[in-house]
Amino acid sequence: MLDAFARDLRGGTPADLTRAARRAQMVALAVLALPGLPLGGLYLLTRPAPLPLPWVAALGLLAAGLALLALRLARGAARDPQPPPPRRALAAAIQAAPAPAIPFLLGCAFLAQPAAWAVLWGVAVLAGVVAWASVPGWVREATARAA
Repeated sequence: MLDAFARDLRGGTPADLTRAARRAQMVALAVLALPGLPLGGLYLLTRPAPLPLPWVAALGLLAAGLALLALRLARGAARDPQPPPPRRALAAAIQAAPAPAIPFLLGCAFLAQPAAWAVLWGVAVLAGVVAWASVPGWVREATARAA
């Protein structure tokens, strides 16, 4: 995997940089999100009290807001004039990883309540799709500012 990442990073074309950025984004997401499943499983053993539905909705809105904030910060990283274009694109992709990770981790805390984890993991999927789809645009922004 690292060989493919390095090859894409050295490729120099926007398509190569997009592949490298998406690989970096997936690794960052895995590092952030994977600990949530065992921790959520351990919390499930304590049999937590269910969360009322209005609180589930509020938690879903909070997760969506935090995901949007992470995506906005990632877009800002793509526009940062200081680092070279490949670093800008990679920084944006990596900074977008918390967008789906935050709602996923919150959902892991509510494995005992299907409505809560379904809402939160739904937000995580949407944020992940948006982050994944945003990478080519960030690569364009990062490389356009260099020209």
